[in-house]
Amino acid sequence: MEPLIRLDGLAAPLNRINVDTDQIVPKQFLKRIGKTGFADALFFDWRFLPNGDPDPDFVLNRPEYRGAEVLITGRNFGCGSSREHAPWALRDFGFRALVAPSFADIFRQNCYRNGLLPIEVPEAIAQQMLMHAERSGYRVCVDLETLTISDTYGFAHTFTMDDFWRQCMMNGTDEIELTLQRQPEIVAYERTRPAWMPAVSRTA
Repeated sequence: MEPLIRLDGLAAPLNRINVDTDQIVPKQFLKRIGKTGFADALFFDWRFLPNGDPDPDFVLNRPEYRGAEVLITGRNFGCGSSREHAPWALRDFGFRALVAPSFADIFRQNCYRNGLLPIEVPEAIAQQMLMHAERSGYRVCVDLETLTISDTYGFAHTFTMDDFWRQCMMNGTDEIELTLQRQPEIVAYERTRPAWMPAVSRTA
């Protein structure tokens, strides 16, 4: 994963609650298993009109939000099915951080595993940030070293997150990469096991 220590990015508002993963990535796009190529599928039913043209009224189609790296939205974001395609699409579109009063638990874990930072803030703060984001040029700064989020209006808030995932985000590592870092120890252990027991590989 790409490390994330400090982010200073343009913010886009999505003032909706209970946005589920089928709205983030509709089911017809779940046939692919790669983590890339999902940018066009993000919020497909909202971004595009029935004839396939972009809906000019949808916030992410507006030119002033092009290149946004922070999405500010409503509570219970990412509810519904556990499809990992949802954070894949958000990352592929260019987002690195999400700000909301709450996230669905499985969605939050999938975000961490894919280098997408979900930040929970109180409802009142989220509403204030949504209001500011509706004006073009609103920027948000996220600092994982200090666990703070701030904006261009001088606002600052300290958030919390699991320290394991914080270190993973800052180092750009996921659980598989952490396991591979212990490969010499894993191989050494496998060589001590009786030959009749299952092995990780034929050469172990």
